[in-house]
Amino acid sequence: MWARRILALLSVAALATGIVACSSSEAAEGGAVTVQTDQGEVQVPSDPQRVVLLNYALAGYLYDMDVPVVAMTPEYTAAPGVFAPAWAEAARTQGTQWLPWDVDGFDTEAILAQEPDLIIAGGLGFPLRHATEAYGELSAIAPTVVVSGDLTQWQQQFEFLAVDVFDEPQVYRDAIAEYDARVVAVRDGISVPPGESAFLTLTADGSVYVLIEDRGLPKEFAALGFRPAPLFARGRFEPYTPGGDMYALSTEQVGQVLTMDTLFVIPFTEGAPTVADLRGKPIFAQLPAFAANQAYDLPYWVQRGDFHEAIEMLNIVEKTFGRG
Repeated sequence: MWARRILALLSVAALATGIVACSSSEAAEGGAVTVQTDQGEVQVPSDPQRVVLLNYALAGYLYDMDVPVVAMTPEYTAAPGVFAPAWAEAARTQGTQWLPWDVDGFDTEAILAQEPDLIIAGGLGFPLRHATEAYGELSAIAPTVVVSGDLTQWQQQFEFLAVDVFDEPQVYRDAIAEYDARVVAVRDGISVPPGESAFLTLTADGSVYVLIEDRGLPKEFAALGFRPAPLFARGRFEPYTPGGDMYALSTEQVGQVLTMDTLFVIPFTEGAPTVADLRGKPIFAQLPAFAANQAYDLPYWVQRGDFHEAIEMLNIVEKTFGRG
């Protein structure tokens, strides 16, 4: 791993001057826009032709805007890439390729080989951490926009990319109008379980994490009338990584903390326990939500969903809690 990264650094050092000079020339010819990011101002080409994406969760926004994505990282590290149904046709039409990445970071050589004129990275979780750590290397290859971890809702991420980066505000407005109308329809047609809720995500080894209630998926559920328990707001927990959207619970804490009426269980990795699996574990079986049959499975992709997945999540809620 280290040998590969050293080679990548040497390659970047050797070629960065030429690539940056070429990118600057192209920006001057085709125009550029200044985008404010957590890393400072970035000069972004106004009509990029070779975009590399380093966060699978952001792909839907780019394809919705017809951004030419030449390559992107798969959803999981060290895993084969699979195009999501909502944008698979667009990805295949564009000929989007897969880029390797792992828990230690991105493959800079592979990114360099794509000759991008723009790199989009960041978001939440490991993609943000890796992009922040490798920003110097990435920005030597091409202008690099790191989507801030402060943008915890899909709406915020989409707005930033559509309005600030790619000048496609109408695409964003249309998505918001469709989603907001669907929220009203679903909210008015469901019966929300009484009491508070919590959202768990589990790994294959059974490690338990709780989604922070004032961002991401819990906030989407709050708009539907659910009441996410304010566990994180009470100051008892720390995110699993700075700026993260979840925190860990020990086995002992599970029984002490997860006393709310409703629980949603989300697999974080393949092979993670489902509600049915957890019923066989005494520590979960005795929880109020399990005892009252108010523990529900949700698909893994709802945790950091994009616009299309947010719409599909609403369909699941409507089907699960609809009045008729």
